Amino acid sequence: MSTTSRISTPAGPVPDGSPAWNRQRRSQMPSHRYTDAYSRVEVPLQERSWPLHRLTAAPLWVPVDLRDGNQALAEPMDPARKRRFFELMVQMGYKEIEVGYPSASQTDHDFVRLLAESDIAPEDVTIVVFTPARRDLVERTVESVRGIRNPVVIHMYTATAPTWRDVVLRRDRDSLRELILAGGRDVLELAGHLEHVRFEFSPEVFNLTEPDYALEVCDAMTGLWDATPDRPVILNLPATVEIATPNVYADQIEYMHRNLARRDAVILSVHPHNDRGTGVACAELAVLAGAQRVEGCLFGNGERTGNVDLVTLALNLHAQGVDPMIDFSDIDEIRRTVEHSNRIEVHPRHPYAGDLVHTAFSGTHQDAIKKGFAEHRQRAAAEGLAEDQTPWRVPYLPIDPADLGRSYDAVIRVNSQSGKGGIAYLLESDYGIELPRRLQVDLAGRVQQHADSTGLEIDAPQLLEIFEHSYLPPADGLLELLDLTTETRDGTRTRVALRIAGVERSGTYEGVGPVEAVTSLLGEHGIDVEILSLHQTSLRAGASSEALTLVEHVGPAGTTWSGGRHRSVLTASAQAVLGAARVVMAGQGTSPQAEQPIALQPVRG
Repeated sequence: MSTTSRISTPAGPVPDGSPAWNRQRRSQMPSHRYTDAYSRVEVPLQERSWPLHRLTAAPLWVPVDLRDGNQALAEPMDPARKRRFFELMVQMGYKEIEVGYPSASQTDHDFVRLLAESDIAPEDVTIVVFTPARRDLVERTVESVRGIRNPVVIHMYTATAPTWRDVVLRRDRDSLRELILAGGRDVLELAGHLEHVRFEFSPEVFNLTEPDYALEVCDAMTGLWDATPDRPVILNLPATVEIATPNVYADQIEYMHRNLARRDAVILSVHPHNDRGTGVACAELAVLAGAQRVEGCLFGNGERTGNVDLVTLALNLHAQGVDPMIDFSDIDEIRRTVEHSNRIEVHPRHPYAGDLVHTAFSGTHQDAIKKGFAEHRQRAAAEGLAEDQTPWRVPYLPIDPADLGRSYDAVIRVNSQSGKGGIAYLLESDYGIELPRRLQVDLAGRVQQHADSTGLEIDAPQLLEIFEHSYLPPADGLLELLDLTTETRDGTRTRVALRIAGVERSGTYEGVGPVEAVTSLLGEHGIDVEILSLHQTSLRAGASSEALTLVEHVGPAGTTWSGGRHRSVLTASAQAVLGAARVVMAGQGTSPQAEQPIALQPVRG
């Protein structure tokens, strides 16, 4: 262990009463500085009904990525990213979307105006905008939604918890209640006459607010805004900073559900954060306790540890036989769009969407899954059902990956757990090649074909041969890179020259790098290459090292991969695009290149 580590191995006494099999000792962690949830806020509910309930229908999902998630990004989304994200959410089926905090930034204001001045929001999608309880900010918020033809929700918030009242706002209960009502009156005055506008109120840090005070303020707002079943008010109760186990939040929600005035005129909403890592559990138990609406983010983006993850919540319902009312049938496209917009990668172990969640490295797991798929196919045939309509019971896979647009393929056929190196391990350890997970799946299929046809073990040199043959074929003479120059003075300028079918073509492109420049020049001459993702690594052989660029792109038969290598990273990237172009040309019948089988030398040993 590092000599500079601050870890202090617990050396205190074993607590009295500990069983003989538990030898954990008291640590030096200063846990005494903190108080439990029950010491910080009263939880008056003594008899609860939520443990007896079941989740049988999806709540109204409200993604807040374009507001709360955007505030939490090191690089806030630009208009193009916001629009692409919004269009994705519409395509997936979200019907209420919080689109921004128009008084907080010009970008958010301009995006709301884009919705007002264009038709990118279908008429059945409700647009939500966010504002604090301050008249000038309410005015700017109302002005931003003027002209929007869609239903609109103006969402006003104020923190109500004692620590926030004392430390941040410096107001007692009565004066804060008046501040909130003043904001509510401003909202009513400025937007109450707009028939397509409804109102939402969040007592921020609800979960740390005294229950009687939260109830008092919420009832005051529904009274002020004259909530009716025909024009209901949304009361959103955030776990702004998680401080307790999920059952406590469920108790708090059920208390409000039971005691709110005008309950039939209230849409009870929750907004769990994930500070304790239990945001999903909080949301699920809150719905059991009476919540009808859930705010969150796709893949859980948001401040600190994030908002509750709407992807996991929805697919948890799907896995229980409940329609989530949102379409996730192309999870990789959803993930790519979110990663592009947020500039944050989704973790490989993320539930349902991670690169590794449908992969088994353990030989026993692989065997169980293989047998499960065989049984599934046999049962589908015996019952006369399509495989995608047959009840699912494959071991280790909670849902059919095909539901999400994926298929199950072992990323590595033989892994280190079985005593032999896996495909990814061998390429990385012997040659320094790090492969994207989806390319590992593609390569595994090719390796499987060779293994099945020869019946022989494939070692690292043979694996490299398969890799190079599959993704780095030699140039065919139809496409050749002649020149590639990128200048960054006074902005990016890229000049590229190609020989296409014997004819030299060139172009200069402003504001783009080599990949976009080569793609543009090819497109100008009838070769359309759609790049989905790009991965850069290295190809090491002895003392030499080359840059290796791998691109995921659309080919004639679907998504595929091509690569390029060179000592220059820029040239390697351009060569990868040309490799993709050769695949496209082969599909168009304009290239004589055809994939030939590779003859491998047998393993010696």
